[in-house]
Amino acid sequence: QSTWGLTLMVVGAGNRGSIYTKYAIEQPEKCKVVAVCEPRELYRNKIQELHKIPNEKCFNKWQEVIELPKIADAVIIAVQDAFHHECAIAFANKGYHILLEKPMATIESQCREIADAARNNNIILQVCHVLRYTPYTQAIKKTVDSGVLGQIISIQHLEPVGFWHMAHSYVRGNWRNEKESSFMLLAKSCHDIDWICYIMGQKCESVSSFGSLLHFKKENKPVGGGDRCLNCAVESKCPYSAKKIYMETKTSFSQTVTNTPTMPDIEEIEKALQTSPYGRCVYECDNDVVDNQVVNMQFKGGATASFSMVGCTESVCIRKTRIFGSLGELQADGHEIKHYDFLTRKSTIIPYELAPETTSLRGHDGADYFLMKAFVENVLGSVDKTQVLSNADESLASHLLCFAAERARKTNSVVTL
Repeated sequence: QSTWGLTLMVVGAGNRGSIYTKYAIEQPEKCKVVAVCEPRELYRNKIQELHKIPNEKCFNKWQEVIELPKIADAVIIAVQDAFHHECAIAFANKGYHILLEKPMATIESQCREIADAARNNNIILQVCHVLRYTPYTQAIKKTVDSGVLGQIISIQHLEPVGFWHMAHSYVRGNWRNEKESSFMLLAKSCHDIDWICYIMGQKCESVSSFGSLLHFKKENKPVGGGDRCLNCAVESKCPYSAKKIYMETKTSFSQTVTNTPTMPDIEEIEKALQTSPYGRCVYECDNDVVDNQVVNMQFKGGATASFSMVGCTESVCIRKTRIFGSLGELQADGHEIKHYDFLTRKSTIIPYELAPETTSLRGHDGADYFLMKAFVENVLGSVDKTQVLSNADESLASHLLCFAAERARKTNSVVTL
């Protein structure tokens, strides 16, 4: 390592990649971003300016870097899902430690190959299962492992995607179509399947699943609706209106519409919506991923878990969980964790730490901060790589469960792992 501690390269300087690099700004004594690979000039330039990267360390394509001697200790891979496999294996073979955005890959065999490459090259590969890293999750895990709930009988877990988030990412956006990205359970909810496995602490032995694209299809289009929101006669009555989502409430999602790394003004958004995929009617898109799905799991020893993903919700990605044990029950709503003891018949609120107020990595309830902290410390040798929370082997196991659940859904069967 250098005098900065850990040197990092980011491959894919979009939303997730750029967020993770902010840790180096906040913790300059621990790590420094020394290179960037990004085909979009505006995004590449933003990272270059933020981290003062010299021109010779800025690349259009990650393949250019592979031809060079190692230029960093570790790489953050945040390219589109379909490119994870080739990119991760190339950098693993070059000896880079890897922080890999989820999912590992979009094909089961490719996930196995990535895990093999990490193992064969003796590198740390940490998958961005951010939910594992929140203090909230660690408090739940500690409670379960302490035995106060007794024998774990069952887990119920809900992921509410959020009605406008569903429309943005999975109807109009990059993850709307299975052939272009992956199926919904892998693209959106591999976080949650992994989380359930982590909390349960046992191997899943069988799985079934049901789900469909129920709402966002042509037959549900309102009478009088147009092909695009800007020329739709019933736009004002539609909760999925692009005008409402991107113009009335400006967020980082508005930047996606204009494909710019800085916040656009209203005129720029309106112009982009005339031709952008994000201006399309949600009932006239080429989406085919499900908008609702349930997954039922049986673990070694007989404990069960049920997971529900629902696209049309008020809450946006604020998970809700109930864990049932022989001695008590745990209820967690994404913020508060409440333990009910069967013997005393009393409830206790379980405290946990929050991300530092000074950090800007507050996504996923502060998990982005703790994920980066863990990765940097892992590579610097503060912990043994077998103790990495989302290492290659554990991530592979939960990914294989996602693939099995999708096979179960499509074949209307129970799949044994």
